[in-house]
Amino acid sequence: MSPQKQPTNSSWRTLHQLSVRTMRSPTLLSPLGLISCTLVLMLPLFGSCHPAPSPEQPRLVFTNHISSLKVGFNWRNVSCHLCKAVFTILDIALLSDTNEERVARAVGEACIRFHLADERVCREITELFRDDFIRALEQSLLWPSEACALLVGPSCGKFDMYAPWNITLPNVPKPPVTPPSPPKSGSPQSRVLFLTDIHWDQEYVAGSAADCKDPLCCRKDSGFPSWRRREAGYWGTYSKCDLPLWTVENLLENAARDGPWDWVYWTGDIPAHNVWSQTRKQQLSELTIISRLIHKHLGPNVTVYPAVGNHESTPVNSFPPPFVHGNRSCAWLYDTMAEEWAPWLPEQALKTLRYGGFYTVEIQPGLRLVSLNMNFCARENFWLMVNSTDPANQLQWLVHILQASEDNGEKVHIIGHIPPGLCLGSWSWNYYHIVNRYESTVTGQFFGHTHMDEFQMFYDEATMTRPLGVAFIAPSVTTYVNLNPGFRVYYVDGNYKGSSRLVLDHETYILNLTEVNHSPGAPSSPVQNPKWTLLYRATEAYGLTSLFPSDYDRMMQAFISDDHVFQKFWYLRHKGHVSEPCKETCKTSLLCFLRSGRYDELEQCDLLNGFGGNLARAARKTLC
Repeated sequence: MSPQKQPTNSSWRTLHQLSVRTMRSPTLLSPLGLISCTLVLMLPLFGSCHPAPSPEQPRLVFTNHISSLKVGFNWRNVSCHLCKAVFTILDIALLSDTNEERVARAVGEACIRFHLADERVCREITELFRDDFIRALEQSLLWPSEACALLVGPSCGKFDMYAPWNITLPNVPKPPVTPPSPPKSGSPQSRVLFLTDIHWDQEYVAGSAADCKDPLCCRKDSGFPSWRRREAGYWGTYSKCDLPLWTVENLLENAARDGPWDWVYWTGDIPAHNVWSQTRKQQLSELTIISRLIHKHLGPNVTVYPAVGNHESTPVNSFPPPFVHGNRSCAWLYDTMAEEWAPWLPEQALKTLRYGGFYTVEIQPGLRLVSLNMNFCARENFWLMVNSTDPANQLQWLVHILQASEDNGEKVHIIGHIPPGLCLGSWSWNYYHIVNRYESTVTGQFFGHTHMDEFQMFYDEATMTRPLGVAFIAPSVTTYVNLNPGFRVYYVDGNYKGSSRLVLDHETYILNLTEVNHSPGAPSSPVQNPKWTLLYRATEAYGLTSLFPSDYDRMMQAFISDDHVFQKFWYLRHKGHVSEPCKETCKTSLLCFLRSGRYDELEQCDLLNGFGGNLARAARKTLC
């Protein structure tokens, strides 16, 4: 593995350069410099949970966004020398606490000016992110030439903040691969409940405005709808709204009745999307309440295996690697997780959970679980500006676990929040490489985050044609945005000698809001104690006999050749609530996403027969 870069302070580095050149350091940064420099670094904080642009895109996305707002600013009109001067001044400015205050104010003003959010939201989110973001920026390896290479273009420097790096694989030959085959009739199966993206909103108010100016509606602050405007439903709402607690409890009550469960995977994102006004106390309270509700309803005999979501921290996406200590570390979060999840996890798992938010545990003899902290691969985690090379050595640790499992004849399931195909390029490439090496050991990958019901494919690296893995991406519990609440059930090859431990089938259940928010005969009253209903079973919906990687590859081919099959997937992807079909560029982009278990694979989509030319370009242009 490439040696990890040690955190350094780019401000002091730049200051030293300037002193050598005997330049006079300005004490204040101009408003234009503050706004433009800092805003471009904070733009990812306002991003969605959906697929991110390709490596060439950040400059284009930023400039196109500014152009669309007609503010008359374009980084391509800025000279290279001016850009570097502005970022050099920013480095110097951040050495002063007074200038930190100016940076924060300027970012708030820029957020308002560029209409990224309402004025109140802009000011609150700026204040919330201020200290952690500036500390990360100060410690980052971001040189002026790197920033300007990102903004102005490669002619102005080299942007290598996320330069390629490699983990080290053991010098052990890969075992021969045996294609999976369906288990014998009557073989045991494990029934696994999967929950993700609950996003409980403490401020949800039935009857409040479902359409509002804030990023999140159906809340106390949303007001009440005027005549003929939509209002928040009792059980949830088709809008940019999260869920009330009583809907989450109703789900758990239904899940308890639908048991028994062999175990539960739970891949994070507990709090609502009000990321501008969250506190550590609130985050920990919500973590505690939901953890205890799950334990209460599912009972002490069902083991739950959680993973850390990107919304668990505040500021959102802020997950410092373990080299950050003290109050800015994630100890406040990981320690509480360890306390609440202690009934489910052994002490050794709790130890690595406290260290970096990841762990491993034996589920049954012959089956091991690895829970990854995918925030260490997320481009929205601004702490990775300091060092993005295998944060917390998590991937190297994963290799160690997988090699030991291979030696011991164990199969391994991997859970996490963010799908690996949406990670930073080098992290995603290394993860893909690891799954390739241990394809006979890794028999299940389970993620959430996108809120959609979808998947991403893994192929052998030699030809990129032989399917060897599937990353299942389960639908969210929350309605955000315009969705039915949902959850997933997996049927896994069971606990017997020689079991493949592969996913054999899965089901998606939903709470149909159109039906449950209005009782028959009493449209103004919600249904009492509604039942979550089966939306579909995968093998039946797509005419498959199993859900092995080869089956998903054939299903992908069916999506290309038979638009009826693809449109069915599009409907089910949205948990049964979608208003328009997905055609042309939308379809091409989504097919590319489904095939791309590795981030840089968007450029490789043309390798799949039937996609036609210019697929990667289309995928970058329109992300569904």
